[in-house]
Amino acid sequence: MFFVIELATRRIDIAGITPAPSEPWMMQIGRNLTDPLDGSLTDKRFLILDRDSKFSIAFRNLLKDAGVEVVRLPYRSPNLNAYAERFVRSIQQECLDRMIFFGESSLRRAIQIYVHHYHTERAHQGIGNEVIQREERVAEGEVCCRERLGGLLKHYYRAA
Repeated sequence: MFFVIELATRRIDIAGITPAPSEPWMMQIGRNLTDPLDGSLTDKRFLILDRDSKFSIAFRNLLKDAGVEVVRLPYRSPNLNAYAERFVRSIQQECLDRMIFFGESSLRRAIQIYVHHYHTERAHQGIGNEVIQREERVAEGEVCCRERLGGLLKHYYRAA
């Protein structure tokens, strides 16, 4: 899973999910992120990346050409990317470790629901225990993300 987190707001954008990220896939992700109309990196100056080999020179040059400066972290320095590391830990503990997935579509659905929960229902200490995005009004009969995740968990446990 490739995601981008905006540090000021803690907003997450899932850029893509694949079992084997290749260079063409990463280049497409880079083009999507820097799209002038709806890319997550539009009007952003910096992108912090670790030293993983999937962030090739071509990928970094694509970002640079779009006006995004790539900041590469030193080797073995997870504390320098603490916000992203915390999101990874949260999604693993609160969602992914609790489910058994029967294909890519069930994984995508669980991640989609969790990110919605992360933005609209989960309080964040770093921004004053506020939620990232308030929902206007929950429609009658609509359940919260936590209940949908619980329903998915029950569904998968019964199927297993």
